[in-house]
Amino acid sequence: MKPTILVIEDDTTLNQLICQHLRTLDYQAEGATRWQDAQRYLQQHEPAMILSDARLPDADSLEHVGTLAESYPLVILTAFGSVRDAVESIKAGAADYLLKPVSLDTLALTIQRVLETAALRRDHQFCKYQLRRSNRDKSSLVGESGALNRVRELIEAVAPNDITVLVQGESGSGKELVARAVHTHSHRAKHNFVAVDCCTLQENLFESELFGHEKGAFTGADRQKKGLIEGAEGGTLFLDEIGEINGSGQAKLLRILETGHYRRLGGTKDLTANVRIVAATNRDLEAMSREGGFRADLYFRLNAFSIQVPPLRERREDIPALANHFLRNHNFSTRVDKTLSASAIRALVAYDWTGNIRELKNMVERAIILSGERSQIRPEHFTFSRSNTPQEAAVNLCFDHDPSLEELEACYLTPQLKKYSGRRAKVAEVMGISERSVYRMIKRYGLDES
Repeated sequence: MKPTILVIEDDTTLNQLICQHLRTLDYQAEGATRWQDAQRYLQQHEPAMILSDARLPDADSLEHVGTLAESYPLVILTAFGSVRDAVESIKAGAADYLLKPVSLDTLALTIQRVLETAALRRDHQFCKYQLRRSNRDKSSLVGESGALNRVRELIEAVAPNDITVLVQGESGSGKELVARAVHTHSHRAKHNFVAVDCCTLQENLFESELFGHEKGAFTGADRQKKGLIEGAEGGTLFLDEIGEINGSGQAKLLRILETGHYRRLGGTKDLTANVRIVAATNRDLEAMSREGGFRADLYFRLNAFSIQVPPLRERREDIPALANHFLRNHNFSTRVDKTLSASAIRALVAYDWTGNIRELKNMVERAIILSGERSQIRPEHFTFSRSNTPQEAAVNLCFDHDPSLEELEACYLTPQLKKYSGRRAKVAEVMGISERSVYRMIKRYGLDES
C-alpha cells in the first residue's frame, strides 16, 4: 500500500499543489487547512507522516509538535522569519523543517529520508525487543530446587551492584545462563552481553580479539580493529573458562579490573572499559593461584563475588522440568508433539549426568529423533553412557591379590574424586572423614584431583 501523508497547510493553493506533487511521487496525500480538520482526520486514520504549517488560523501547530511527534514522523513548514520556531520544533521531536516557498525536489527528498528513518527506527525497536526477549529466554534458569533457588538469590543480590562476578561450576552446568541472568537483572541489561570462550581462542589471538589492535600491530594487521571490550560498551563482558588465558592476557585483564583502562594491541592510547566483567571457570582457580598457574592478584579481583553453580546430580528434582523444557524448545522441526513417559523421567532422574545440563539437552534432542513418529519418549530412546548408568554407579574394587589398607583407600578415593569432579569437601562428606584427611590422602597416593 502507498504511504499516506497528511498535509496541514492553511494556504489552499499550496496545500493542493503539495498534495498533487505527492501523488505523482506515488504517495497517498490528504489535505487539511485547519487544525480541527486535522484532528478529525487523525481520529479515524493513521498516516505514515504529517507535513504541517507552523501557524494555522485556529491553532499554533508548534504547541502540538510533541504530541504529534510521539505518534507520527513530523515535518514542519515555516516561513524564513520563523526559523527559531522550527528549531524549537526539532527539539520537541519533529523530524525536520522546510522553508517556504517549498522546493518540490527538496520536499521529495525530505519525505523519502524521513520515512526511511522512521522505518529504520521501527525495525531497530523491534530488533531490540526481540533481543531483550531472547536474552530473557536465554537467561531463564529452569527448576525450583533448593540449590537453584540459592543461586537465584545470589544473582538477585549481586546483579544491581556493578561488581565483578566469578561463576564456578562443572562443564555444562549452566554457568553462561547464570552470567546472562546477572546481566539481565542489572542496569546494563539494555546494552550488549558479549560472551568470549577463552578455550577456543589461540593465545596469540586472545589479546587481539579482546582488546583489539591498531593498524600495523602485527603481520596482517592492515587496519584498526576494535576489540570485544568495545563491542560490550555499557554492557557485560562474559569470559568463559577464564582459567585458560595466558600470563600476558591475565596481566592486561588485571589492569582493566584495577584501573578501568586498556590499550589495543600495538596502541599507545589509554581507552576506558565501560563494561562489567563476569568470568566463569570449571577449574579450581584458588589452587591454580597457589601453584603459580594463575595470577593470585587476578583471582582475588575476579572473586569479588562468587556464585557456585551446582551440578545437575545435586538438583535432581529439576531434571523433569529441564527435560520438558528441552522437549518444548528444541531447534529442529518435528511433526509429532512429544511427551516423556513416567519411566523415562525416572531413568533421567536416576542418571548421574557427568555432562550436566548440556548432556541432558543432547540426550533429550537425540531421543526426539530416535522416537520417530511415536508421541511418547520411553527409556529405550535414551543412550546413556554405560560407565555412568544407575546400575553401574556402585564402586567395584577388584584386585588379583589381598590388598593392603592403603591400596583400598587409594582405589576407593580415585573413583570418588572422579565422580565429584575433584571437590574435596564432597568426597570428604561421602567418605565420612575431614577434608584435610582427603587432601592428605591425595598427596600420599599421588592422585590427580582434576
